[in-house]
Amino acid sequence: MRLVAYHIGPVFLEKHIVMEWQELKRLVRQGEGLHLEFKLKSSHPEKIIKEMIAFANTEGGILIVGVSDDLKIKGVKFPDEELYVLRRAIQKHIQPALEYRLDVLQVEDRKEREVLIFNIPKSPTLLYFIDESGSKKVYVRVNDKTIQASKEMRVILREKRKNKSFRFRYGTKEQLLMRHLAEHGHINVSTFAEVAGITRRMASRTLTLLVLANVLTILPQEQGEDLFRALDPEEAHSQTAFNK
Repeated sequence: MRLVAYHIGPVFLEKHIVMEWQELKRLVRQGEGLHLEFKLKSSHPEKIIKEMIAFANTEGGILIVGVSDDLKIKGVKFPDEELYVLRRAIQKHIQPALEYRLDVLQVEDRKEREVLIFNIPKSPTLLYFIDESGSKKVYVRVNDKTIQASKEMRVILREKRKNKSFRFRYGTKEQLLMRHLAEHGHINVSTFAEVAGITRRMASRTLTLLVLANVLTILPQEQGEDLFRALDPEEAHSQTAFNK
């Protein structure tokens, strides 16, 4: 059994054949993770579009509608209605216009039901956000969770997409930072400001710059402030190559 897919972007719609049923079953068996999310139906489109932009802002991923929490491929009974609700939410709330590929596949033993598969590529140049009553919110993917990006994470995502190099001056506050990291492993903006005796704004800017310079990495948190830790040389080299 094959599915019909549509590539949807700001300009064009392309129809093509892409996947077998067995491929979908293998994908579902993997379970949710950094690049994969399941929804039984689109009854809460505002949550689903957060998952979509999180994939686009992070490493890309696949969102499948019609799969239960226990990894059963149940499909949706009224796919046209489900698609209408999701497309309306995507067009209304996501900025800039999100590019994705939509695959629609009939459930193998229930021909009246279909699975909706959204393939969302990582965006190398655009940072996506959701406009909620004038408030622009950015989301990222962390393991199998979608979380709202902090101010520092938004700056890092935006600046990394500019594909430029970053330099910094290794001064007193940087020495205090590295000493703290050597002892404790990680730090957040508030703690760094206290340790270095600087403003929170300066602490935020310094940590963000060190991430962009591939000295630190940011660890987004679902609750509380994001954490920062030092990259080892191998990680720094891999991160530099990844960003090129």
